[in-house]
Amino acid sequence: MTRRIDITRALTVGEVARRSGVAISTLHFYEAKGLISGERSAGNQRRYRREVLRRIAVIRVAQRAGIPLAEIRAALDALPEGRTPTAQDWSRLSTTWREMLDARIHDLTRLRDQLEGCIGCGCLSLQDCPLRNPGDRLGEAGSGAVLFGDA
Repeated sequence: MTRRIDITRALTVGEVARRSGVAISTLHFYEAKGLISGERSAGNQRRYRREVLRRIAVIRVAQRAGIPLAEIRAALDALPEGRTPTAQDWSRLSTTWREMLDARIHDLTRLRDQLEGCIGCGCLSLQDCPLRNPGDRLGEAGSGAVLFGDA
């Protein structure tokens, strides 16, 4: 006997967690951050529309790529409410994120290539540190750790 699935039935938080592969606490966190939304049943239990599964998939992929949650939320907020993200939506989102990732990859590659010249002492008073003080540009700010707290 073939079992029919009611695609209009809202999912419980446990069902969404099981189907999406994320913990219930993660779903609550996503909801608190405005990344997903649910509704309350007559019995005051959390219910989610099935579209939330695709949103969670987009969130997880973006997180794996290192996209900050604030940027993920801004991107998802640009989508029409209650609509499953489409392939066209994903193409637009991934193109925007790709540019940011390309810039980050460029910066990390440059940093990696400059590590060889670093003696690794953490001293910010070096005359010419290619990582933190190229060309001694910080010498004008005076002595000491002028970059303290500035990543």
